[in-house]
Amino acid sequence: MTQHSDDQAPAHILVVDDDPTNRYVLSTTLGRAGHRVTTADDGTRALELLRRPGELPEIAIVDVRLPDMSGFEVCEHIKDTPATAAIPVINISASAITVDDRTRGLYRGADAYLVEPIAPGELLATVTATLRYARARRRAELLADRLRLLNRATLAVYSATTAHELIKATAEGAASILRCEVAVFLSTPQGSALAAHTRDEPEGTPRAAEARVQPVPALDERPDAWTDLAGGRPDPAWLPPRLKNLVRRHTVVGPAKSERPPVVIVVPADATTPDDDQLLHQLARASGLALEALRSYSEEHALALTLQRSFLPENLPRTARADLAVRYLPAGERTEIGGDFYEAISTAGGLVVAVGDVAGHSLDAAMVMGQVRHALRAYALEGHPPHVILSRLDHLLASVQPGTAVTLCVVLIDYASDVLHIANAGHLPPLLRSPDGGTVFVDEHGPMLGLGLPHPPAHRVSVETGSLLLLVTDGLIERRHVHLQDSLDALARVLAEAPQAPEDVCAALLDRIPPDGSDDIAIMAVQLNAPHAAAERG
Repeated sequence: MTQHSDDQAPAHILVVDDDPTNRYVLSTTLGRAGHRVTTADDGTRALELLRRPGELPEIAIVDVRLPDMSGFEVCEHIKDTPATAAIPVINISASAITVDDRTRGLYRGADAYLVEPIAPGELLATVTATLRYARARRRAELLADRLRLLNRATLAVYSATTAHELIKATAEGAASILRCEVAVFLSTPQGSALAAHTRDEPEGTPRAAEARVQPVPALDERPDAWTDLAGGRPDPAWLPPRLKNLVRRHTVVGPAKSERPPVVIVVPADATTPDDDQLLHQLARASGLALEALRSYSEEHALALTLQRSFLPENLPRTARADLAVRYLPAGERTEIGGDFYEAISTAGGLVVAVGDVAGHSLDAAMVMGQVRHALRAYALEGHPPHVILSRLDHLLASVQPGTAVTLCVVLIDYASDVLHIANAGHLPPLLRSPDGGTVFVDEHGPMLGLGLPHPPAHRVSVETGSLLLLVTDGLIERRHVHLQDSLDALARVLAEAPQAPEDVCAALLDRIPPDGSDDIAIMAVQLNAPHAAAERG
């Protein structure tokens, strides 16, 4: 068996004996061996000492014959109390020396049983052996507890969806494992440096570690700052004052790609053993890998959004018949890109406007969105009416993207009359606001695209000059646990109270119905001006 360096260390020992001479002999023998001794002359006094706050003894030596209770009862009280159950007990006796006595003592919780008179060498050897196994058990229990905490911290680290959550989970995980002050540093996927540190609470404070997260601009501004920090160099002048003392002590670095700053965990040097150091390295490694995953996701998400935006129109047509404004908002950073889109084309027959949504959130959805939008534009420029455009798009989807569902509302605004031709393939109904502020949904619709079903002719609606047409995707109004009709009613109320200009309408909608980040949003507001005889192209 490998000897641990702590096995021979002196211990705090409680000696319980009603005989003053025995207490003196035992205390002197133990004291000369370097142990620190606390004495009690009966069981009641011994149990009172064990209930006091502060350091507990590592071992108890208890005489079997005590005036108020037996040493067996004292042992049972120690073993039955959670706070003292791990303290090993050595029973001693000059009178209860039979095999039955020794057996009884061991069965009632004693870890060893010595018969007096006890040779000093036997006493010290028994104490050393008992301490060795008790300390080994405590080390194993502590390591098991810290492994449990490491597992919990690792799960929290891998569950983090932002750099702020990640650094907080890392700092709090390290603090819970080591029960000491901790500082953690990392560079976010966006390239800004963060630090998190836990407060240094008094020993024994019954609280979970809480980390404060703050930016560290100096890490971004100094080219050599990350090298200094990761190398554990003392007292960088740029470091926040609270953290300077920690940096002078012990640093653990998590992995990162060569061109990227690592995750750095800093703790007091005297807070770790070799086992603790391995646990910290495991946590740092998990945190570094999780940060790389966040960085990779952030880069891929940015590229996908760039691709998605490239599928949308670069500009809107300008016509005397209508003033247009649009808004497009991608979903939150942790949501995959979607297939929301809009289009506006000036054709010989009128101005064609459309808003649609490809089912799903993925790069595939964005690719389908691009195909549908470009095909829609081509069919509109060929002069097809809205319902024919929908039928042709449905056929296209069945041929190149079978199984894909798309909702789409296409509106042809006649240049020469006050008529709108509305063909809706399963999309949210378009909303009309009259010049006096009244609102009405155009509910007529056909099936969504991708089902291979026939599409009814476009619905004709006459509108007054000065009316506003609003087309949106469901990301603006759909919310979990809210009925869709309630959301539509709220949209109508907001539009009724919104300003007249299309740009101001879009701004008011986003202000009054804040996005929740769960889905993309497309909004198109069209202010309808007076019809005229000449066709336009824009």
